[in-house]
Amino acid sequence: MKYKRNERIGALTYMLTNSPNKIFTYNYFSEKLDAAKSTISEDIFIVKESIEKLDVGNVVTIPGASGGVKFVPKVNKIEETRFLVELAEKLSDPERITAGEFVFMTDIIYSPNVSEVIGRIFASRFIEQDIDYVVTIETKGIPMAFATARSLNVPLVVIRKDIKVTEGATVNVNYVSKSNKNIQSLSLARNSMKEHSKVLVIDDFMRGGGTLAGIRSMMKEFKSEIVGVGVLVSRNSEEFNREQNISSLLRLDEIDEAEERLTIVPNL
Repeated sequence: MKYKRNERIGALTYMLTNSPNKIFTYNYFSEKLDAAKSTISEDIFIVKESIEKLDVGNVVTIPGASGGVKFVPKVNKIEETRFLVELAEKLSDPERITAGEFVFMTDIIYSPNVSEVIGRIFASRFIEQDIDYVVTIETKGIPMAFATARSLNVPLVVIRKDIKVTEGATVNVNYVSKSNKNIQSLSLARNSMKEHSKVLVIDDFMRGGGTLAGIRSMMKEFKSEIVGVGVLVSRNSEEFNREQNISSLLRLDEIDEAEERLTIVPNL
């Protein structure tokens, strides 16, 4: 079946943007759209120009026999700033303060539209790190971590807080929670990831760094390197975040349950 140029461009745009960071060969597009490679190349150039004008990402061509073309998503600075300001305002509602001076965020980060944008922001910030896996801890960070993994086109690994016998051999580590001083356990199936990998850690909230220390211990068991940490809301100092290579989207400036004060601001 022959396609008109506008139909091919629509199909190419859909396939590329629907599978971020996936490399498509020109042969694939040529067979799929029943068109010569030279024609596909011209179409991709038009798609590339359109996407870059919209400032939603880049279409990258990879030379060589095993090369092709891929879509690398991003969030432009204006959109990112507007999104983070609105998100900070929603999360600053004093009614979100829970026992222990935590912030209820589940309803927001479990919204697909919100987690998808968060994932693109994190992916944009760490795209140059040659990441093999996105790692998170169950359960609240999973939507954001999944969206990030999808944008980077890498597998998601979820560390559990208890052992699942159905997952076979597991690696288990203990760490001390800095918020309540209790000993916590983490578990990860041995087959979840390959050793000597580069990983990006995604979490929803960080204040003491104890959980991150536990994840670092787990990654050492897999002889793997944490090349970055993406956190939605951090209560730590900027110095701590720099030392730990943490990229925090929002900062918790003030929380007072008694006075019903909660201030979360964008980390711009």
